[in-house]
Amino acid sequence: MLSIDGSFLDFKQLDLLALRQTPVHRLDPRAKVLTTLCFIVCVVSFDRYQISAMLPFMIYPAVLMAVGDLPFGYILRKIIIVIPFALLIGLFNPVFDRQVLMQIGSLDIWGGWISCFSILIRAILTASAAIILVAITGFPAICEALEKLKMPQTFAVQLLFLYRYIFVLTDEGVRTARARQLRTFGNRGLGIRHFGSLVGHLLLRTWERAERIHMAMLARGFAGEVHSSRRPSHFGRTEVLFMAGWITLFILLRLFNAPQFLGGLFTGTMP
Repeated sequence: MLSIDGSFLDFKQLDLLALRQTPVHRLDPRAKVLTTLCFIVCVVSFDRYQISAMLPFMIYPAVLMAVGDLPFGYILRKIIIVIPFALLIGLFNPVFDRQVLMQIGSLDIWGGWISCFSILIRAILTASAAIILVAITGFPAICEALEKLKMPQTFAVQLLFLYRYIFVLTDEGVRTARARQLRTFGNRGLGIRHFGSLVGHLLLRTWERAERIHMAMLARGFAGEVHSSRRPSHFGRTEVLFMAGWITLFILLRLFNAPQFLGGLFTGTMP
């Protein structure tokens, strides 16, 4: 239970971080969304054996965290959550890809290990960019920005509802699990059969709560549109400079391997 409360439910803290008034918070959400999308596209487009070329991309999340005055420890804990999933994806790469790509002394480094580490770096970079985007913008503002960028309104509204109902589901799960712990002794009632009944009960409770929320929204005049901006948005010169500067840097880092270039410059092995 502690792991649920400490690792997942505090994602709500991202909405509180989005209320801060820093220069990066005040930017139009569309500029931040487009820049982050460009960042993610550049990161995932690298070859599976490229590692060093992706490292300079850490500049983007690091700068946004510093300018946005985001707590490093909190963001780091959120990023760590994705590491097991990334390792699970790349875990079998060394089994199927045993091509020797480099040697360190007498140790052969297989391509599978390099591609596994590459997947891990991609996951960390993309997750950090997405989490920081939510922390400096707010998920409702992101959905509204996507709608302004010509995403179908239905998709934007459903995406916002999905985000909100994650917390509804986890809240109900925590309440159900706590109630079960208070009504059991030791390890009694913790078998697979009881777990199935717990999941069924959880689904019923979340369905009923969703119905109540939907009726409340209709009573308040909901007609398929969600207006969620906490601050007026204006796409001006600052946003253009923000996008142009970062996207130019992303393209340059994608086309040129900066660590390899600097290494060759200092060692005198440049072609």
